[in-house]
Amino acid sequence: MKKIRHIILAACAIAMSAGASSCLKYEKKANSSTTGTTTMVCDASFQNIMQQEIDVFEYQYPDAHILARYEPQNVAVDSLMSLNTKTIVIARDLTDAEKRVLRSKKKVVKSAKIAVDAVALIVNKENPLEMLTVGEVADIIAGRSMEWNDLEPSELGQIAVIFDDKGSSLVSYMRDSLLAGEPLGPNVYAQGSVPKVFETVKENRNAIGVLGVSWITSDMSGPDSIAADMLSDSPVIGATLTDDIKVLKIRRNDEVTAYKPYQQNIFDGSYPLFRQIYMITTGVSGSLASGFYSFVTGETGQKIIMKTGILPARTRIQVVQLGEDE
Repeated sequence: MKKIRHIILAACAIAMSAGASSCLKYEKKANSSTTGTTTMVCDASFQNIMQQEIDVFEYQYPDAHILARYEPQNVAVDSLMSLNTKTIVIARDLTDAEKRVLRSKKKVVKSAKIAVDAVALIVNKENPLEMLTVGEVADIIAGRSMEWNDLEPSELGQIAVIFDDKGSSLVSYMRDSLLAGEPLGPNVYAQGSVPKVFETVKENRNAIGVLGVSWITSDMSGPDSIAADMLSDSPVIGATLTDDIKVLKIRRNDEVTAYKPYQQNIFDGSYPLFRQIYMITTGVSGSLASGFYSFVTGETGQKIIMKTGILPARTRIQVVQLGEDE
């Protein structure tokens, strides 16, 4: 039996800088770092991560209201560039050209990597497959391997690759990192949302889903329970993966060992499919947009990210032995 090494958030490298809220009624509040209303646009593949951040922030600061839209990444970038929102969360940093455009509009841009997300491959529990190489994943999404029998002897039929949206950052990541920009195969389908990817795989033995690992971790409790945990000084134990579907192990083409997208394997680089998550804001200092940015990049926000199953970017962690895996 192989020991699973879970990772625990031991201490954060930075401190939260959001200001204190006052006691006036919300209707009479001016916008501050912890009061008022602001908007943001988040890449839809990170919705469950950012919604946890919003829930805890609003629980801690009841006079703050974060109005979030969850859209494809290109929509989020367009919203920021057109000044329709001050904050976005996407799977890349802004380019130098994009930052120059915003500066030309008298905007000061703050940007931080907030997490590292593993891209998980999931199949139906009745699918006997346990592992794929990176090359086999590329062949599947390119349409070069169209049948499960192309990978190993199988009674299953044609492979259906399921993404959330045709404009998803997950599509861009897989196409750019595995196919060098070549088009996806005819066996690739968009279901319209990440939850639908999960449900399709649960119901279809021939499907393979592509989604961020935070969508397949154990359910988190409500914002009040999360807030109590996050605002304490206790260490935060990383999330575990659901058993409602099968999460495939992935190995690099030149390696023998395959890995699941556990936080430990993201942390040490063993799991080969991962991407960065960035939070970007043009909110001025003292605004709610800036306060929420400080919260997410600070101690409490990074603890929440740990709890969702991905790897926080700005924390110190320690690895402990907590269980066993087959």
